[in-house]
Parts: sequence; C-alpha cells; structure tokens
Amino acid sequence: MIEPNPTRRSALRLVPAVALAARLRAQAKVFNVSDYGAKGDGATLDTAAIQRAIDEAAQAGNGARVLVPGGKKYVIGTLELKSNIDFHLADDAELLATTDPSQYRGAAVLAAHGAQGLRITGTGNLNGRARDFMASYDQPNEWWLPKPFRPKMFVLTACRDLEIHDISFSEAPEWGLHMVGCEQVLVDRLKIRNLLDVPNCDGIDPDHCRDVEIRNCDIVCGDDAIVVKSTRQPQDYGATSRIRVHDCVIETQDCGVKIGTETTGEIHDVVFERCQIRSSSRGIGIQLRDEGNVYDIEFRDIKLVSRYHSDPWWGRGEAISLTAIPRNPQTRIGTLHDIRIRNVTARSENSVRVCGTAGSPVHKVTLENIALTMGRWTRYKGGLWDNRPTTVETDIETHDNPAYSIRHAGQVTLTKCGISWEANPPDYFTHALEAENAAGLDLTGFSGTAAHPGRDSDLAIR
Repeated sequence: MIEPNPTRRSALRLVPAVALAARLRAQAKVFNVSDYGAKGDGATLDTAAIQRAIDEAAQAGNGARVLVPGGKKYVIGTLELKSNIDFHLADDAELLATTDPSQYRGAAVLAAHGAQGLRITGTGNLNGRARDFMASYDQPNEWWLPKPFRPKMFVLTACRDLEIHDISFSEAPEWGLHMVGCEQVLVDRLKIRNLLDVPNCDGIDPDHCRDVEIRNCDIVCGDDAIVVKSTRQPQDYGATSRIRVHDCVIETQDCGVKIGTETTGEIHDVVFERCQIRSSSRGIGIQLRDEGNVYDIEFRDIKLVSRYHSDPWWGRGEAISLTAIPRNPQTRIGTLHDIRIRNVTARSENSVRVCGTAGSPVHKVTLENIALTMGRWTRYKGGLWDNRPTTVETDIETHDNPAYSIRHAGQVTLTKCGISWEANPPDYFTHALEAENAAGLDLTGFSGTAAHPGRDSDLAIR
C-alpha cells in the first residue's frame, strides 16, 4: 500500500532527493516554443513547432523545460511528450485541440509512451473543444451525440516517475487523463472543467497503473470523475494496485469515485479518502463485470450527493453501489471481496447497494459509520436500480428502494450505519434494510426505520 501517513523518519529521507530535484530543475535548460516558430494566434497549427521544442528538450535531458508562454492560444494535434522534460504551460497559456482528425496519432491530444521522468506543469489549460466534436444535441436524453472521431485529452502509456500538477483541462471530447500501465505517478492540484452533458468525458482514469497518488484535484465532468480500471489491452501491463486518491472535490453526472466497469485484470490496494462529491449519479461505485479480481479496496471520510439524471447516464442516484454481475453470458467473472467503506455522509435519491449474483456473490464487505439521508428532488422516474453494463441481468431493474440492500453477498458487516428519510418519501421507498441471500450478515448499532413504518417492516431479511 502507498504509505498514507508518512512518518517523520520517512519524510526526512525524502528531503535530499527533493532538494536535488529542485536544484536540477533550476539548472535545466529552457526551450521556448516561440523560438521554434509557434505562433499562438489561435488559428495557426502549432503542432510541428511545439514538437520540435519537445524533441530538442528531450535530447538535452536533465529535466529540460519546454516553455509554452502565456497570453496565447496554440492550436495543436497530437504532441508526443518525451522522457526527462518538464512540459510547462505558463500563466494563462492555452492549447486548443484541432478539429482535423488527420492531425492526430492514436486519438490523443497529449501522448507519451515509455517516458521516464516526465513532468507536466504550469497554470495553463488544455481545451478539448468538446462541442466541435459533437454532431448534435439529443434533447430528449439531454446530452450531446458525438461525431465518429473525438480525441482523448491525454493517453500516457507505460510511463514511470510521472508528475502532473497545477494545470487544467477543459471540454474534453472523450476521456480526460488516461494513464495506461504507468508507475510512480503523482497527480496534484489538477483542475478539470468538462461539460456535464458530453458523454464519456471522464476526469482521471488510472488503468493497469501502480503506485499512483491523486490529490487536491477539482473536477467537473459529465462522466466518471476518478475511475480506476483494468481495460483489455494488446499487451499485459499488469495489475492495478497501490492507488491513493484523496482530498478531491467532484461534480459529475455519473459516478464520483469508482472502480470498473473494465475489470479484465486484478485491481487491489486502492484507497479513496477525504473527498467531497457535490453531485453524481452514483457517489461511490465498484462495477465488477469481467474476469479480474477486485479486493482490498477502502473508501473513507467521504461526503456525497447522488441523484437521478437523464436515462443514458449510468446510475440511478445510488449513494453506494457495489455490484458483481457478468458482462455477458460468456464472461467468467472474477471475485469482489474485502471492501471497506467508512465514515460516509450521503444524501441520495436511491439505496446503498451490495449486489452480486447467484454465480458471483460479493464477500467480506464492511460498512461503518454510514449516515444516509434519502429523498427525491429530481423529476426523473424512480423505483429503479441500474445494473449496466450486462446482458445477463435486467439492465434497468424495476425495484422498490430500501435504504440498504444486500443481495447475493456473504459476510457483510454494518456497524453504526443509519437512515434518515426526507419528507414525503415516495411509495417505492421501503425498508431501512433489505437482505436476500446474505449469509453472515452482521448488524451492530444499526439505526432507522422504514420509510413508511405503518406499511413496511424496518428490516426485511430473507
């Protein structure tokens, strides 16, 4: 696990290395993209000029800085970042993604493969111009429909000793910061301002990554904000492990902090803590759908709001949703076990769910100090659960909503968890807790009544 609270001794060990790195950066040569012909006039394609600066800085090494001066807008296609450089967006410098598909390699605006010691810094912005990659607005579903081509903002693959801090990106047409097979990563103070009605514009996606810290980020995006994955890749990048996410503020129309749905390899030793999710369609989520095993995951000290959105967005306002459901009939699903969720304050329009299937039950889940308040304040249809993506189970399931639902799970412990209902609960709000096929269920200090005490029992265990 990443050390959550370094000791004084371990912190002191870091001082010489940090001081040395600072001295080296101060001595590093600066490569100003303007000296290589970058116009920054918001119209000229500056890709080639900026790439020349990157290439020469990489030859110089020693943390050479590629300086993108402020006060200008640089139109670019794919830039290939290299080892041992500091790609620095100074002041209010802005990179504008070109809308010409021919200017992209691998469908990323900023890309790197196998880079070591890469830093991406500064206070400038990468603007993905999302609406220019959309074909039309779908009013009934309240979202944009994309054109056939739309780039990701970052695809950083097999990078090591990677640092990204202080920059911002906005209007991503597709995924934002996608890191594949990267190790020893720090993402700090990243600001994301994507459009809430653009699909698939995830915030940060560590994928087959190890030893990653994501901290102090401020994220607004339509799709999942911070989502840990193991996607199917043409080569084996190994497990996803030792990921720590903390002190982030999130607004999304999908899941706030999440694992999955792509779970083709093992995901373990992941901690999310001290995050505030101001709005989401699911606050906390794990979606196991593939053959990988997901275990030793902890969420703690999180405040969240979760609500319904229009039909295409996954999630139906669940506060917490832990599901292990095969993606399709051919899936040999992995296991979901040893999950801990502690000290969560949630206002939501739907349940806390722990849901496996008969063939893939969830095991060893601890819910502790969960203060749940449930009500309805949006206009969308309720009485639903969202099981997507799956062709094995009903994707959008009509079901009454208890506060806590445990189904096809074993050794689930609820300690000091409770439910408060807001005024005028709908008819489909039911029990404080409902459990079905939940062997070894342990309730200690559980508090709360049914939403309609005269009609439903507080607990329904069968």
